[in-house]
Amino acid sequence: MAENHDVESAPARWTPPPGWPAMTRDQVRAALTAPGMPFEMETVVIDGRPTRTWKNAPASLRAIIEASRAHGHATCVVYEDERVSYDAVHRATAALAHHLKAQGVGKGDRVALAMRNLPEWPVAFFAITALGAICVPLNAWWTADELAFALADSGSRALICDGERWARVASVRGDLPALEACIVSRIDTAPDGAERLEDLIGPSAAWKNLPERDLPPADIVPEDEATIFYTSGTTGRPKGSLGTHRNICTNVLSSTYNLASAPLRRGEMPPEPSRKVILLVIPLFHVTACSAAMAGYFVSGHTMVFMHHWNAGEALALIEREGVNLTGGVPTIAWQLLDHPEAEKHDLSSLELVSYGGAPAAPELVRRIDKGLGAAPGSGWGMTETMATVTGHVAEDYLNRPDSCGPPVAVADLKIMDADGTRELPVGEVGELYAFGPMVAKGYWNRPEESAATFVDGWVRTGDLARLDEEGFCYIVDRAKDMVIRGGENIYSSEVENVLYEHPAVTDAAVIGLPHKQLGEEPAAVVHLAEGQEASEAELQAWVAERLAHFKVPVRVVFTPGMLPRNANGKILKKELGALFG
Repeated sequence: MAENHDVESAPARWTPPPGWPAMTRDQVRAALTAPGMPFEMETVVIDGRPTRTWKNAPASLRAIIEASRAHGHATCVVYEDERVSYDAVHRATAALAHHLKAQGVGKGDRVALAMRNLPEWPVAFFAITALGAICVPLNAWWTADELAFALADSGSRALICDGERWARVASVRGDLPALEACIVSRIDTAPDGAERLEDLIGPSAAWKNLPERDLPPADIVPEDEATIFYTSGTTGRPKGSLGTHRNICTNVLSSTYNLASAPLRRGEMPPEPSRKVILLVIPLFHVTACSAAMAGYFVSGHTMVFMHHWNAGEALALIEREGVNLTGGVPTIAWQLLDHPEAEKHDLSSLELVSYGGAPAAPELVRRIDKGLGAAPGSGWGMTETMATVTGHVAEDYLNRPDSCGPPVAVADLKIMDADGTRELPVGEVGELYAFGPMVAKGYWNRPEESAATFVDGWVRTGDLARLDEEGFCYIVDRAKDMVIRGGENIYSSEVENVLYEHPAVTDAAVIGLPHKQLGEEPAAVVHLAEGQEASEAELQAWVAERLAHFKVPVRVVFTPGMLPRNANGKILKKELGALFG
């Protein structure tokens, strides 16, 4: 069936196969959400507002971990030489949950979780939330002061952490009177004032020998509070986004809805569900990994492969060794896999999908994944305040619109508002993106004024500048604060960055504004070149000048020997780049 496309965004380098798309987006939605189908929707009232929800979504995180017992001896987690089954994970989760309950942890209590991606992470997460307590995942990259801030801000009664994080927390624990109990993993002996996790549940290899038991009883409903994820805090102190069980469980079906759409668009039936192997390298303390990935993997019985730290060469070896079907997380990871000098020496034929979110991706990356890895590209848009997935983009739709983050999933709504938030803008106009749906968080923890400013009548103000096309595909143009205004002309940094990424030598790029006495700001670029590639400032300026208006050409280009600085969520720390220009 013929379908109108956004002419400006349609890339010249991808030609749709004959007959594509076989169904319109509306037809796909109607087919997938029809009564009796897995993606059937129902309207429920949330905070006084009628809201479309997935009828078949798990009711709570407790329901997810209980259902995961059905996967039995299927491998749940691979970490270095450790391999842990779903049965073993459930046994460990139940044991830890009973211990926490015996320590007085109950519904509404905050329990912090601070560790790198380890087999213990999902055990602790589900043990906490299965009790009706609120899990507070903390950024494992944070300093002692940053960890102390979040522990105090959340009022956490208990902390479960690894030895590395304990070394930081121990120095500030005296300043945290509300922190009653600490449990530390991967440490040789129990430290003063803390318990050792292995003394409670054993090391991962021994979890299979723990008694099989049910979780402690707990009464949990979808609107109960489940998590506090702190925003990335690229500016100022991070805020705790308060999420419910429904928020995070919505993503279980949102992620699979996106994947089910692609076959229908090409005229095929979605395949029967099957277990996959996923190289999960982004931190679980971020909503992309925890909500959009891990929660759904426990429902489907997928295998998660963790790494001690990201290394593209080691990742390539793991993909080959474990037969990894899906990886990604943030665009940087995909770029490094593609540009690694050893990539062609590894068998990557098992890869089916390279998907990412959390940071903007250049259209050139979409094409490179398709041609260079032979895998389908996937992306989506969401934020901490939406518990991850709001839009989804995969396969042919992504190749056809590589500068879009996709349309909203069926239970979500998007709108574009003017600067003061009083008027909805028409199709094609750029304004601030607002999002609505069952994934939108309740607000910020103990921040009523900031909550009121960001969460408006059930909609979340994203701070992203975006536009929608006639079919509802969303295009993130820039973060409002990242837009460069040169003499009254708006320059969307992502537009210039995408052009730089198209240059064959560029593998990482960011555009910021440099102060100018008369013009206010001028665009400047920080670039990292691929290994073995060369390019000069003048060459890159000429490259941009051939493709964009003159006022958008960076007045300066600075080169860095390594990838640009990022936070743990994959977002470039642009505030650190200005110092490079002297």
